[in-house]
Amino acid sequence: MKLLRSAAARDLVLLLSRIGLGVVFIAHGWQKFQTNGLDRTAAGFEQIGVPAPTLSAYYATGIELLGGVALILGVLTPVAGVLLALDMVGALAFVHLSNGVFVANGGWELVAALGLLSLTLAAVGSGRVSVDNLLAPSARQKVAA
Repeated sequence: MKLLRSAAARDLVLLLSRIGLGVVFIAHGWQKFQTNGLDRTAAGFEQIGVPAPTLSAYYATGIELLGGVALILGVLTPVAGVLLALDMVGALAFVHLSNGVFVANGGWELVAALGLLSLTLAAVGSGRVSVDNLLAPSARQKVAA
């Protein structure tokens, strides 16, 4: 169990978590942007009662694409994590909460997992294998101390 507590193991887990989560967000953002298109995404948001559906569609698409890339690179991870978590709060409140837990029924399990992992990365940071660490390694070391 000591291996799981090492800095190298922690950084590897953070890297893998950032990459996996980033890929999922990019896929969802790409679906809204390219597959469905922003107009259809906004129309879908309007149909389910999302406030400011066009603005919400642009926000969700943009933050899922850019936030996903930011997570993969480990750049501005706390900001990206919070914004992605807020995106998932919107998805939870306006789409999934009333459908129960299971994603097969349109439920909230996926958005909860994505949002909570995003929030965790925002709180914990991106680890040493990240652009954040390259840009401010001394600040990162001070926080760790």
